[in-house]
Amino acid sequence: MEGIATPDTMKVANELVALCREGKNVEALETLYSENIVSIEPCGCEQMPARMEGLEAVRGKTDWWYANNEVHSCEVDGPYVHGNQFIVLFAIDVTEKNSGNRMQMSEAGRYVVEDGKVVQEEFYFNPASMGNCEQSP
Repeated sequence: MEGIATPDTMKVANELVALCREGKNVEALETLYSENIVSIEPCGCEQMPARMEGLEAVRGKTDWWYANNEVHSCEVDGPYVHGNQFIVLFAIDVTEKNSGNRMQMSEAGRYVVEDGKVVQEEFYFNPASMGNCEQSP
């Protein structure tokens, strides 16, 4: 059936959530993502485009995030699985290093799994919390 989670999807979803709960997001990226990953954010900028393709680009995005933000805590809820996709909810307490602005962010991540690897991730935010950014195409 179309809506029933595949074993690969369940395994990847549970592993990703467990690693994120332990603060091991980089390990999740290195072990669960496809070399051809597509990552889509709701907005982007010149230094960090909204759409990135390839594991190396997503590594760069992750490095940029940690270089520019201090994460105080991250609550992870999920996974919510359907077929070869799953959603994870994140509640993040973070301080932007340049401005010193501390904020609580909420986002939903939708992940697509093929052949036991995440091939696409797409993030959704509350528009009121996004500020001024270039919208993703």
